[in-house]
Amino acid sequence: MTMPTAPVDLSTKAGRKAFRHEMRMVAVRPRRWGLWLLAIGALLLIAPSALDIHSLLGWSPVWLGLVACLAALPLLIAGAVLRRRYRRGRLTIGGAHET
Repeated sequence: MTMPTAPVDLSTKAGRKAFRHEMRMVAVRPRRWGLWLLAIGALLLIAPSALDIHSLLGWSPVWLGLVACLAALPLLIAGAVLRRRYRRGRLTIGGAHET
């Protein structure tokens, strides 16, 4: 996502709303995939005890759940890092933080 060059206007309600929307749109895909994988992993971790499922296509649900949770972590971390980097750059352009 390219960074806009207009300064951030946080003094008005409309400006704050636009900035929140802009921040929600940063790194949407990694965060969404990470949250889906984390939810699926959590469900697979509780499946053996809750649903009495002990094998999915020959694989242990607990093992599949751990793999899904571990696959979700880099995506969630990448999403957080991208949002933080975007926010720092955006606020620096806007003049709110001069570092």
